Amino acid sequence: RAEVSAPFDPAGLLCREGVQTGLAARGMPDLMQAMAAPLARDSGVAQSLIAEAFVQRERVGSTAFGGGSVLPHARIAGLRRPTAAFATLAAPIDLDALDRRPVDIVYALISPEGAGADHLKALAAISRFLRDKGLLEKLRGADSADAVLAMMAAKSRNYGA
Repeated sequence: RAEVSAPFDPAGLLCREGVQTGLAARGMPDLMQAMAAPLARDSGVAQSLIAEAFVQRERVGSTAFGGGSVLPHARIAGLRRPTAAFATLAAPIDLDALDRRPVDIVYALISPEGAGADHLKALAAISRFLRDKGLLEKLRGADSADAVLAMMAAKSRNYGA
């Protein structure tokens, strides 16, 4: 996985076992718990703390920016490096996206509390991925974590990340 540095590689930020396909989530709190689980295992930070940080961020404003994707993110005290998790959902859920489209693609990011610029750089790289309509359609059709990772790695090479 990538350490804190630029440019950020969205595929390289993903934590081990942090890619899920066909995730079942019944709403925002359930989704945030599910996304926090692999991040907690990887980082050693409590799942409940990560999930609550995601929920608090969503209360400020939805991180679902359109196209069926959402980018929950938080800065976490005690975290040593940024790490991320990705999921496609079994069924879309409404997260108040700007375009009113339900979400079925989730890329969740946690960064160290003091990682101001690096956190923003990571968000920019990830949002570039999530705005790629062709990539999103391919990811929706992925049936395994390996397929997702291969698609993301190929896209990273194309972006020069």
